[in-house]
Amino acid sequence: MRLYLILSIFFSLAFISSSYAQGAPGDKDACEPDAYRLCDDAVPDAVAVEKCLKAHMKNLSSACKKRFAIGAGKK
Repeated sequence: MRLYLILSIFFSLAFISSSYAQGAPGDKDACEPDAYRLCDDAVPDAVAVEKCLKAHMKNLSSACKKRFAIGAGKK
């Protein structure tokens, strides 16, 4: 339950805009494995996880990369 809350906060911050105020559907599913694989030390700090994922952009799964691209396009 705590992990779900942390990841929900992370994706709310990562993709915040008027259309993504609650996070886009699928963000958690797309990036959760990458967050654990690449940024386990940053969890539970949502801001640190976001920075870590961005720093490892070339190593992210294609699904997670797409979520970052969608978030960047909506800002």
